[in-house]
Amino acid sequence: MDVQKKIVGESLKEVTVNIGLERIDTQERIMIEALLDNGATGLMISLEFTRKKRFKLKKIERSIYIRNMDGMLKKKRPIEHTVEVNIYYQRHRERIEINVIGR
Repeated sequence: MDVQKKIVGESLKEVTVNIGLERIDTQERIMIEALLDNGATGLMISLEFTRKKRFKLKKIERSIYIRNMDGMLKKKRPIEHTVEVNIYYQRHRERIEINVIGR
């Protein structure tokens, strides 16, 4: 299995897994290292990464404002786009939409 755990001191800091992402428009597949269970309530991908890999952005109807765990609004811009991709892990394939974060 390709799950990686990074341990600092006595506590587990992050768990990552290698997955494949496929662009819907070109069927180009890329392998990435994804962070699992980061505390977010949904799937997130950076705007910088989507631009670099030329993913097609899809505008969402209503912006999503990001809140910290304490309920305070993040100062960065809200989520305004998603990307639709096929995600691959081992023998599993699924079409999903991922929220795009960043400027």
